[in-house]
Amino acid sequence: MCLAIPGKIKSITTQYNGMVKIAQVSFGGITKNASLEMLPNAEIGDYVLVHVGVAISKVNEEEAQKTFKYLEEIGELGELDDIEDYLP
Repeated sequence: MCLAIPGKIKSITTQYNGMVKIAQVSFGGITKNASLEMLPNAEIGDYVLVHVGVAISKVNEEEAQKTFKYLEEIGELGELDDIEDYLP
């Protein structure tokens, strides 16, 4: 099953002479890089759904928290051990 996981953009950098935007996205305390090529208007503080290293859509904070809670309940969070820091 393929999942898109919600995370919060903590910072944004560019690569390749400013041609590619990369976000550092926090997933319950674990930070991963995600391409912003599909969401060029995403900003620091936005919640995004990330699928295989690409931010594919924006979501609001409430929706992100609901998704994380559901993933926790079904045991699909894998390496995201610090999930309790993310949930309300």
